[in-house]
Amino acid sequence: MCADEVMQVREIWGGLGLTGIIDVHTHFMPKSVMDKVWNYFDSAGPLTGRPWPITYRMDEARRVDTLRAFGVRRFTSLIYPHRPDMAAWLNQWAAQFARDTPDCLPTATFYPEPEAPGYVDAAIRDGARIFKAHIQVGDYDPTDPLLDDVWGALEDHGVPVVIHCGSGPQPGRFTGPEPIRRLLRRHPRLALIIAHMGMPEYDDFLDICLSSEAVHLDTTMAFTAFAEEVMPFPAGQAARLRAAGNRILFGSDFPNIPYGYREALTAITAVPGIDDAWLRGVLHDNAARMFDIALPSD
Repeated sequence: MCADEVMQVREIWGGLGLTGIIDVHTHFMPKSVMDKVWNYFDSAGPLTGRPWPITYRMDEARRVDTLRAFGVRRFTSLIYPHRPDMAAWLNQWAAQFARDTPDCLPTATFYPEPEAPGYVDAAIRDGARIFKAHIQVGDYDPTDPLLDDVWGALEDHGVPVVIHCGSGPQPGRFTGPEPIRRLLRRHPRLALIIAHMGMPEYDDFLDICLSSEAVHLDTTMAFTAFAEEVMPFPAGQAARLRAAGNRILFGSDFPNIPYGYREALTAITAVPGIDDAWLRGVLHDNAARMFDIALPSD
């Protein structure tokens, strides 16, 4: 982090009349897990498919300080398991991290296993405000019967789930829009936040968002040069982006991004056909309403 970068980031949201931004897609994990994630990116593993340098490779305290310096008012600790017998432990870690870091929205996760309904219920009772599901890394069908009670509890409590279900950067066995359509037929009030705008199936996930009042999209990596090189956002979508504007949330993927935080913001501000009101909603106000965070004018 350098002073120039901090100033440039703050100028972007300050120029919109905001007092800061809310980032719904950031990662904080136990060090052993984060180290493995970084090693995977370093190896350009099959789920990434290309070189992926980690821009904010620093210790946990510096990462928190960096987000605060950028003016991020609230962020998340998106955790996710890749196998059974992992989610409950991750939830315990994330709950303690949120207690120690009040500007982090308490985050939890799950995996299709018999114990999932119990530890998801415990996480909700413990104050979890957002969950993370990673269909690609977890390699599971979101409609797995082992998750029926999990989705039901999240639907009943209105707790949103950031879900990586698009087929980028590489497709998985259960990625794409159809499993999500099947899931929503079972749980139509489920508050899903489709990560990465659903890339590369942008059109399909925009359709899902526009047809379901409970579904949101997050902007994570979308519109950036890194994503546009291989998964460009389709042209001519300004009207649909405006129509979905109150259900699009800013996400960055910090710290696991191969470019600076400023680019995540400048890429969004350069989207054709959107205005400052749309940007204020995406960068702050939409998430503020979802998580009952005071608006700048309050």
